[in-house]
Amino acid sequence: MDEKKLKVPPLPSHWPYPPRAPAPAPERRIQVPLPGLPGLWTLEAVPGLDLSPAAAGLGQAFGRGGVLRAGDVVLRPYRRGGLVRHVNAGIYWDRARFAQESQVHRALWAAGLPTVEPLGWAWRPRLWGCEGVFLTRFAQGLPWPRAWDRPEVLPRLRVLLEALCAWGLWAPDLNATNVLVDPAGDLLTLDWDRARWSPDPDLPARYRGRLLRSLRKLGAPREIIEQV
Repeated sequence: MDEKKLKVPPLPSHWPYPPRAPAPAPERRIQVPLPGLPGLWTLEAVPGLDLSPAAAGLGQAFGRGGVLRAGDVVLRPYRRGGLVRHVNAGIYWDRARFAQESQVHRALWAAGLPTVEPLGWAWRPRLWGCEGVFLTRFAQGLPWPRAWDRPEVLPRLRVLLEALCAWGLWAPDLNATNVLVDPAGDLLTLDWDRARWSPDPDLPARYRGRLLRSLRKLGAPREIIEQV
């Protein structure tokens, strides 16, 4: 089946980032082996993607584990959180969730938002549903919890969150571990799983609450928590 195409709203009039050229349209390849992962997959990814390098664990990654790097490609298997992960770690009813993240991420990339480059996604049947993997370009940087001493992060993150709120995008996984700080102090954001455009007028408070929960859980310095 074809995945439902999201309707992307127009950018706000005061969007702070210069747009990029859109990522190339994905092409479908079937029966593709993915480095470091079992089985054969259906791949929806940019043309010419090189998946020949061997894979190794991405040691700096936070979250639920299993993130791999193969050359300049990062592979993030979809993993469930909460108590349900003990019963069903990574099987989904269908592939709609993977396709939605791809569409949102591609829209954010084209809009110029500071994020890693989206390369595509892959899926394979598994038991009663399917498993999925999201692919991005590797980018140099430290997760924010390993760069608490960088004072430029919060002002830049504030601009980014204000831009997302103005565009009406809610990203429930945008927490401190999904913010990378590159060597120049610029930000790159990761993981747009379950992100969607929403009419909710209280997005600033929701983002603030989500960020504060992650900062407290990670033991962020008190001054960062107070500024948020």
